[in-house]
Formats: sequence, structure tokens, C-alpha cells
Amino acid sequence: MRQASVIGSGISGLAAAASLAQHNTSVDVFDNQAFAGGRCRQFSQDGFLFDMGPSWYWMPDVMEKFFHRFGRSTSDFFELKQLDPGFRVFFGKDDFIDISAEVEKLKELFESIESGAGKKLSKVLQDSKIKYDVGVNDLVYKPSESIFEYFSFSLLIKMMKLGATRSFHSYIRKYFKDSRLLALMEFPILFLGGTAKSTPSLYSLMNYSCFSQGTYYPMGGFSKLSEAMHKLCVELGVQFHFNEEVNTVEHSNQLVNSVKGNSVDGLISSIDYHHFDEHILKQGSKNYPSSYWDKKVLSPSALVFYLGVKGKVKNLIHHNLFFDESFDQHAEEIYTNPQWPNKPLFYVCCPSKTDPTVAPASDENLFVLMPLAPGLEDNEVLRERYYSKLITRMEQLTGDNIQERIVVKRSYCINDFRKDYNSYKGNAYGLANTLRQTAFMRPKMRNKKLKNLFYCGQLTVPGPGVPPAIISGQVAAAQLLSFFNKNSYEKYL
Repeated sequence: MRQASVIGSGISGLAAAASLAQHNTSVDVFDNQAFAGGRCRQFSQDGFLFDMGPSWYWMPDVMEKFFHRFGRSTSDFFELKQLDPGFRVFFGKDDFIDISAEVEKLKELFESIESGAGKKLSKVLQDSKIKYDVGVNDLVYKPSESIFEYFSFSLLIKMMKLGATRSFHSYIRKYFKDSRLLALMEFPILFLGGTAKSTPSLYSLMNYSCFSQGTYYPMGGFSKLSEAMHKLCVELGVQFHFNEEVNTVEHSNQLVNSVKGNSVDGLISSIDYHHFDEHILKQGSKNYPSSYWDKKVLSPSALVFYLGVKGKVKNLIHHNLFFDESFDQHAEEIYTNPQWPNKPLFYVCCPSKTDPTVAPASDENLFVLMPLAPGLEDNEVLRERYYSKLITRMEQLTGDNIQERIVVKRSYCINDFRKDYNSYKGNAYGLANTLRQTAFMRPKMRNKKLKNLFYCGQLTVPGPGVPPAIISGQVAAAQLLSFFNKNSYEKYL
């Protein structure tokens, strides 16, 4: 039996560990935290249970496909509930729209806002489904070591027909003019790592997941997903070593041979790629110089507040987007001219509207997130300044007094991402999905100098988000298994 180690037990690390264990590999997972899940974690206080990281459960087929490979289903571990409405978008006081889980109702909504927009939405969703099928089936499960992986005639024809490399900004403006509709179509780009102008239209596949597949919620909290993956790993015999930070790995003769004093035949790093290369590998074995990372476009960091509120909050549903300020200005203050935003957009998750277990009876659980440029100064004065701004705006737009009823309050920002996850510049999501940072142009999964070392997670392929992290772990494991057994990586996917 081969011996492999995985560093980091976030979503990608758990996916890698389970995939390795499935194929006659003894797996040890090391994590500097006291729990599995990485960013997909929870904390509780005074009867409130907060998800600290991901909250949008999209692309449910990717999660289901992962569990199916082990003869399991998500329903074996948690109840998945579809939200209807999927989310609410505020554009001003008494000015909000709800996004129905039914596509026909969505078409009626678009038509009511802009003449002809209902039929155009049908066309966009048809295109985005094709892109989703191409992206999820033909692209994201590739290791992206070379452009030649994408040189199949059928795939090239599909990509050309779809215009997949044009910008999302120009693509979506072919169909819609109204600023509210544009914001609806573009918001996954801003919140998941990019600007519409720099992101290829291939990522309109997110519109398919958002509007056609729908938005879901695992009862008990999003962390039910990481708990399920951890439980699966344990069932497969994976050994976990928590509160065990890996500061160095031993390697010689182009091979990693020891992690934490244990001999290994292979290693997968699922922690921050930059941190692993710069601070754990010996000089001469890292994949990229520091200058390489300095040139990369990172997705946003975030300022997050976890709030426990006495009593119910009016006019909120489970997912709420506050788009009463300029979308383009906030994007510019993240990517073009990095600074703390003047008039930020923000997001509020209120899972207690769906799940009674996350807050005391009749109270509310709020997760408030403001996208923020990575690498900025972060201190309590700034956090409090923006806390006041966000709460004031939320009160004005919901017509409810919230601040005086807050009984639990915790913040999380750039310094916390650095401290807990060694996150490069305190980013929250990884690399932005720009055209120059897509597929084979992202940092490679394979270490160039150590043949049995592979990387997974949000700074490599396929990109940021929970479903891509699951895929990333599986692809990295497939490559290591391919190295072990001298077979094609595709055999292990």
C-alpha cells in the first residue's frame, strides 16, 4: 500500500484524501487547525451557530458526483433544501426583487423590468447551460498542464460557437440594458473573484447554476458538507492529525520522502499555494519565484460580521444582496484602484429564516459580508467604521432597527485570513478568473522539481469556490495516483 500525506483539511484536501484512500493508499492529513473543513467551518455562541465561510450552495451536481464515486449521496449525510426565492436583491428603500426558483417566473420578472428581456433570458440560460456542460464535463476535470489538453476538434468548435473567450461584460450587454438586470447577471463574478470586463464569458455558466439549477442550503449549516466529507474520509481509513502545522517537508532526488517524520510516497498540498512554496519547501524546489505571485490578480478578501440578533429582522430572506450603490465603482476599488470602498455593495445571509437550529427561537443569525481588495491595511478602527456603515444601510433598506438588538458580534477580515489560513495577502477566494488566469494559465498542480508533489485548492485549477475545490482535490489525487501506477490520471476520476 502506498503512503501519501495531504497538508490541509479544507474542502480540496478532504476531496484529495478520500480519492487517494479509495485507491489502495494509506493517507495522513495534517492541519494546523483543530478541525476539518478549512474555511468551511462553524462557531457557536449564546445559542447562535454561525457558518464562517461559504454560504452559497450552487452546482449541486458537483457535490453529488463526488459522493457518488464512493457509492454515497449527500442525502446520506444531510438534508439539502432548495430555497425559493433563491435570493433577494435590494436596489433602494422599498425597491427589491426576489429571484424565484422557477425559470418561468424569472422570465416574467425580467420582462417586467425590460421589454424583451424574458426571451433574452431564455437565450442566455440556453447558452449558459451549454457552457456549464462544456465547463464541468470537458474542462474543469483536466489538470491543465498544457494548452494541448484542450486541442480536441469538438471542444474547439464548441468554444468558438459560444464565444467563450470574449469578456462577460460585452457578452451580457448584448442581451440586457437595465442596470438592475446587469447587476443580477454579473454579481457572481464580483463576489466569486473577478470583474465582468476581465472575466471570460465562459463563466456565464454560473448564471445557469444560479438561475436554472437553483440555490440550496444544507440544513444545519453549510459546514454539514465538510463534516460529511470528513466522515467519509474516516470511513475510508484516512488518519487526521489536527493542531499539527507542517513547517517543512524532506525531499531529495526529485522526490518528497518525509512529512512530519513519516515516510511518504507522495504528497498533496491543499493549503495556500504561495505559503507552501515560499515557506515550507526548501530553496530551489518551489514552483514559482516571489515575483510570479506579485503579478497575479487575486480575487477579493472580505470583511465579515457574524451577528446574533434578538427578535426577527424584517424584510430579509435567507440570501440578500444590497446593490443600492454603484456596482462598477466597488469593482474598481477592488481590482483597479485597491482601497477600502467608499460606497460598498454587501451581502447578508440570514439562515435562521430557513433553519431554526442556527439561532434561539424567534431570534436571527446574520452573516454580513463586504468584498474587499486583498492586501490592504486591516485594523479594528476600520472594521468598526464599516460595521457602522453596513448596519446603517441595512436598517435603512429593511426598515428595521437592528443595531440595538445585537447580542453577539464577531468580525473577520484580512488579518484573520492570513493568521488562520496563511492566505496570500489575506485573500478569501484565491485567484481571480481572468482570461489570463484560466485553465492552463493558472499555477500548475504539478511541482516542476519534485515528481511526487501536487497542489490543489483555490490558487490552482480549476478556480475559486466550493465545487471547484472539490474538483481540484480529485484531480490532484488522480495525478498522484497516476504517478504511483503509471496510468492515465483519467482512470482515477
